[in-house]
Amino acid sequence: MLELLAPAGSMEALRAAVQNGANAVYLGCGSFNARQGAKNFTPQMLTEAVKYCHVRGVAVHLTLNTLVSDRETGDVAALIKQAALSGVDAFIVQDLSVIQLCKQIAPHIPIHGSTQMTIHSLPGVLMCAAWGLRRVVLSRELGRDEIHYICANSPIEIEVFAHGALCMGYSGQCYLSAAIGGRSGNRGRCAQPCRQSYGYGRWENKHPLSLKDNCLVTYLQELQNMGVASIKLEGRMKRPEYVAAVTNVYRAALDSGVVTQPMMDTLLAAFNRQGFTDGYYTGQTGAGMFGVREDKYDDNKWLQAVRQSYETTENGLVPITFHAVITEDETKLTVTDPEGRSCTATGSKAEAARTTPLTEETLADRLKKTGGTPFRCQEVTAEIGDNLTLSAAAINGLRRDALDQLQALRGRRERPNLGKAKRIPTFPGYREHPGFTVQVTDREQITDKLLKMRPQVLYVPLHILAADPIFCHELCRRVHVAAVLPRIVHDSEMDRMKENLRLVRQMGVREVLVGNLGLLIPAREMGMKIRGDFGLNLYNSGSVNLMKDLELTSATLSFEMTLPQIRDVSKAVPCEIFAYGRLPLMVTENCLIRGRTGGCTCNLGNTKLTDKTGADFPIIKDGEKCRSILLNGKKLSWLDRQSDLARLGLWAVRLYFTTENAKEVDHVLAAYRNPPAFDPGACTRGLYLRGLE
Repeated sequence: MLELLAPAGSMEALRAAVQNGANAVYLGCGSFNARQGAKNFTPQMLTEAVKYCHVRGVAVHLTLNTLVSDRETGDVAALIKQAALSGVDAFIVQDLSVIQLCKQIAPHIPIHGSTQMTIHSLPGVLMCAAWGLRRVVLSRELGRDEIHYICANSPIEIEVFAHGALCMGYSGQCYLSAAIGGRSGNRGRCAQPCRQSYGYGRWENKHPLSLKDNCLVTYLQELQNMGVASIKLEGRMKRPEYVAAVTNVYRAALDSGVVTQPMMDTLLAAFNRQGFTDGYYTGQTGAGMFGVREDKYDDNKWLQAVRQSYETTENGLVPITFHAVITEDETKLTVTDPEGRSCTATGSKAEAARTTPLTEETLADRLKKTGGTPFRCQEVTAEIGDNLTLSAAAINGLRRDALDQLQALRGRRERPNLGKAKRIPTFPGYREHPGFTVQVTDREQITDKLLKMRPQVLYVPLHILAADPIFCHELCRRVHVAAVLPRIVHDSEMDRMKENLRLVRQMGVREVLVGNLGLLIPAREMGMKIRGDFGLNLYNSGSVNLMKDLELTSATLSFEMTLPQIRDVSKAVPCEIFAYGRLPLMVTENCLIRGRTGGCTCNLGNTKLTDKTGADFPIIKDGEKCRSILLNGKKLSWLDRQSDLARLGLWAVRLYFTTENAKEVDHVLAAYRNPPAFDPGACTRGLYLRGLE
């Protein structure tokens, strides 16, 4: 049976989800979840929430789906322990080091890979399975055939996002909010700049980054037939009435297999952005997927009616059976729940009937009155002696006593055996001045000056190297080349990528730069050594140390870190950071250039978004596919402060060329040797100094 997983941003929203048919809820506690703007739960509230849910047969998944700094590791470990003691049923995790902590402290609790891990292919799922994860939440951009293929071959459970807000960029790979205002989506504080207005080249009141909400309510049977384990409803930032209404509709659709127009009207009334979209699931991307929020559906009477579903009633979620024994010698009532738990209440002895003796039918009618409790009576059996009677008050007392016992039993959890977090070893970095690496996005950026300067590594997109094997071979003779793999490679694109890797390996390329966990297995299968890119979101010592276990040659640290964090992080493998270039802020499945022209003109270049402040965000094509990368308008530059970077223990600093032509590349290379004064109008220090909120 397909699990219905609903959001709970507050205790009221949790009740709304449970009373409207959720099989499980997901919620945050404290500071380490991707919705810091929600009310969230304190540790004390978490215990109460888990008990409330478990009594009613609902599971609780705790979100720990943010990146965690070294200083926060102790607090995360304490939260994991507290959550385990509270009895949570699963952890939803993004950070690789947090996965390790969960396994060390509470190995009995399943770990689910968050959509923030950007898992969108079978090899990515297999990596998660190898780390002991029980479930993966797939990226929202996958179509039905891709989901079906993964489900058919996955050794672990698959969860699919079914309803609610869609990010424009792949989750876990969006840095737009962090770059603009220091509020990182990877740290749970996204300010949603994608919902703001932008124009192409000049500001206009348009919304090319604002997608409609996802809605897969008509495909639930199809998803279940594929083998999807759980469907997720988004909405921890939304009001409880939204949670109640949407959960209720999806519960009804799951139970009946039918979606009516009134059900769709309810979803629209709860929240929408000019309707809904199923564009990713059906493969119909493009202009029809975009929309902005409409408030015309706000209706106080509607809201009040929805509240009735969870504020004043118990909807009898748990089916139970009663068995009564009423004889001259004893009176007892046993209640049993679906998991086989039983509780027995005893009462005063029955009396001889003066008029009408007690029958099984009369007893059943009284026992079935379970209103106001989490239970609904499915069956009553009884052994009743001849010519006996028992008062209605006595029967009601037996029922209340038995149900009170059962409720307490269902809410109880055995104290688990917990482990301790292991000390994270610290590996020192390089003491000498870091070298430099260069990453290009265009063949013309590989200038003679660049080759003569002989960077530690020259990172070149795989499709450029594969397009001209002779050029690739000559390049490998002159400089150390690593092929850059796209961060997003769906299963249907995997064979072509492998063929390109086979080709460039024959030409002398022995290394690849990988920015997604799903590419580690394919790259290794093709005999390549692996360097980790920024897309792996390496933000702490635990995750960097794991790169050593995975035998990576080097690793790129997150550009959301500060200089002190970079200095202090363990460097189990040689580490590098960006020192120059337009930072990639978003990778999108919807082509941003097609959004302007109506057709794919990705190769023409010179396309940019402009916000209300006049800030520009250039757009480039992501490899061969019609995906887009949104770049920061200002170029990160630490060319004039290389002495500061030299004290961080780094192996290398990277010069990243995106929109630069050959002449501009040579100018930057000259500036690397003889830095000019910093230009605050054109350049930024990024987050290395100001950090995140």
